[in-house]
Amino acid sequence: MRYTWIDQYLLSKAGVTKDIQKDWNWIRYQIGGKMFAAVCMDWNNEPYYITLKLEPSEGDFLRRQYEDIVPGYYMNKTHWNSVKPDGEVPDDLLKDLLDKSYQLVLGGFSKKKQREILESRVTADSLSCCGTDCSECGFLGNMCEGCNVSFGKVFHAPKGRACPIYECSVNQKKLKGCGTCSSVPCDIWKNTKDPSLSDEEFEHNIQERVGRLRK
Repeated sequence: MRYTWIDQYLLSKAGVTKDIQKDWNWIRYQIGGKMFAAVCMDWNNEPYYITLKLEPSEGDFLRRQYEDIVPGYYMNKTHWNSVKPDGEVPDDLLKDLLDKSYQLVLGGFSKKKQREILESRVTADSLSCCGTDCSECGFLGNMCEGCNVSFGKVFHAPKGRACPIYECSVNQKKLKGCGTCSSVPCDIWKNTKDPSLSDEEFEHNIQERVGRLRK
């Protein structure tokens, strides 16, 4: 698939979660429990469609402009559209369409629910995949941009590489964070001990992080 940025782009939006619809083998991106985008996989786990929601008139116009945009695969053909993952739709256009899909689904909630979803971004952006609250770190804004902004390439990681925990949970396992991993806390966690902490302090730190992830 040419749009390798899509997962990180969608998960950077406020309130977005993802799961796998096993019966269809779809990776679904949702807001408030409602899907606004999906990467449809074949049985070799290769993407064959990116599905998103648009206003009917815009969807109809784009289908006539781009042969790689077709009526929504296994979806309502009026409101949903599917984009071929190796086609010629420009990256900037696809990002714009994904943004519009997100806004359409968000707009379907009450004003109160929309505020709750958007305000959740403050916590989501500061909480790293391992449960560390980056907003409490003295290096944030100085030596480091934070785990989510830097895609795991935090100040203490090997130069140019992601932290081993981020590499495992996000890059390899394609999770949003360690909170949904059954192996946490694992050996990777234990091998990334802050040398300034005693064993007792490190154990307490691990329990705090696990607690944040599972709230």
